[in-house]
Amino acid sequence: MNILAIETSCDETSLALVEARGGLRNPKFRVYKNLISSQIPVHRPFGGVVPNLAKREHIKNLPVLARQIFGKWPIANGKKNGRYKPHLIAVTVGPGLEPALWAGIEFAKKLHTELQAISHTPIALLGANHLEGHLYSFLFSSNLRHLTSNLFPAIALIVSGGHTILLALKNLTTWKKLGETRDDAAGEAFDKVARLLGLPYPGGPEIQKISRRGKPNIPFPRPMAHQKNYDFSFSGLKTSVLYYLRDNANVTNRKTNAAKKLMADVAASFQEAVIDVLAAKTMRAVKEFGAKSVLLSGGVAANKALRAALSREAKKSSARFLVPDYLFNTDNAAMIAVAAYINYLKGKKYKLVARGDMNI
Repeated sequence: MNILAIETSCDETSLALVEARGGLRNPKFRVYKNLISSQIPVHRPFGGVVPNLAKREHIKNLPVLARQIFGKWPIANGKKNGRYKPHLIAVTVGPGLEPALWAGIEFAKKLHTELQAISHTPIALLGANHLEGHLYSFLFSSNLRHLTSNLFPAIALIVSGGHTILLALKNLTTWKKLGETRDDAAGEAFDKVARLLGLPYPGGPEIQKISRRGKPNIPFPRPMAHQKNYDFSFSGLKTSVLYYLRDNANVTNRKTNAAKKLMADVAASFQEAVIDVLAAKTMRAVKEFGAKSVLLSGGVAANKALRAALSREAKKSSARFLVPDYLFNTDNAAMIAVAAYINYLKGKKYKLVARGDMNI
C-alpha cells in the first residue's frame, strides 16, 4: 500500500510518500520521500510559534511540497508510472494548533478529490493522530529490523514541545497511559529556559549546544522524580532557573567570560535535571511492568544527552532501547503514514476535523 501523508500540526509542513506492507504483527515501511519545510525563521522573531502565521505558511508550502513529490514520482494513474499511485491519503487531525491543522485537512481533501478523479480505483482518506505518529516512529529506528516477541511489553516516552507522556505497551496496538505532564511539557520548558538565557527559538537545540561548554553543578530540583505516580511537572524547574538567574544578575548581565561560563552551567544543570526526571520515571515503569524495551520519540528525543541517558539505563535493566533516526524525531509526515496504516489495519478512523486538544 502506498500512502501519501500530510503533517501540519505546528510549524513544520511535511509531505511523505511511504510504502507500507505486512500486518499488525510485523509491519514494514519504505520511505520514498519525507519532505519537511521548517518555519523556524518565520516564528523566531516572536520567540515561539504564532498559529495564524503557521497556517499561512502551511497554505503556501503545501502545494510546493506536493509538486516536488509529484515531480519526482508521477503518482497519478498511468501505465508506466502507476506504481507510486497512493492507495491512501493520511492527514494529521490533532493534537496541535487548530489553524495549522485545518490547513492540512483542507489540502488533503482537495488533493483527494483531484487524485480520485483520475484514478480507476478508490483512494482512502484518513485522519491521523499526531501523538500516535510519534509513538510509532520507533519503527524507523535503524537497529530495528522487524518486530519480535522480545520487544513487548514496552515503555514508551513521548517528549515534545507540547507533550510529555509515558505509556505502557502490551503490543503494537494496545497501551495504557501511565502519566503525562501536569503543566509545561519538557520541550516547552526547554524553550522557556532558553528564552531566559537569551537564546533564540527553538530552545532545545540551543540549550544542548551551550550545555556542552558547561558543568551541571547547580542543584536545580528534580520535580516529582520520586513521587509514586508517573506524572511530570516542569514549571517549577523553570521558575528555579528564573530565580537563580535573578540572584546572579550581577554576573549574567555582563558580557564577560564568567557570564558565558555561568550561562553554560545553568543550561547544563537544567538539561540534566530534566533528563534525570524523565529517566527516573521511565526506568521505574520498566521495572514495575517488566518491560523488555524502552521506546523514545518526539522532538526532544533528538537531544543526545537524553538518548545517552536512557540508552545507558535501559542497558542496566537488560531492556532494548529504540529511538528513531534523527530525521524522524521532528514533526514529519512519514510517521503520520505509519500511524494511519496501523489504524487502517485496525479499522480505526479519526474524523477529518481539527482537534487541538486530542490526546493518545
